[in-house]
Amino acid sequence: MEIAIGSDNLGLELKKKVIDEFSKRGYTFKDFGTYSTDPVDYPDIAYNLAQSISRGEYERGILICGTGIGMAIAANKVKGAYAAVCHDIYSTERSIMSNNVQIMCMGALVIGPSTAISLVDMWLKLKFKESPSVRKIEKIKKIENNSLGVS
Repeated sequence: MEIAIGSDNLGLELKKKVIDEFSKRGYTFKDFGTYSTDPVDYPDIAYNLAQSISRGEYERGILICGTGIGMAIAANKVKGAYAAVCHDIYSTERSIMSNNVQIMCMGALVIGPSTAISLVDMWLKLKFKESPSVRKIEKIKKIENNSLGVS
């Protein structure tokens, strides 16, 4: 599985650690930036990564900023892209099992590298299964389409 990954300047060091660790495990990544510690606007990175997910170029994506919140908000504005902030085992599991999100967002100022790496590892192994959540996900998609003026 090839994974899209991106960060702003606050998430850069954590992103590098995640990439290093998962390269060792055979995952391949497309890095959507940023590549330096110079300040950058996270919505640009979130938008580009979420677009690639929405187009089906990548099955999963990871976004890292200071809190993960801004990246999640920006990514969720792209039709067909669904993102969640994941800082603990339960919310990370439910992001896939209950919501079938494709984009995991984390905050480099909230969690450390070992926690982030273990959550990403778990998240990448999870697979969404048919459940009562399907009905709820379909309602979310309907809201998305109605909000965008699509019937």
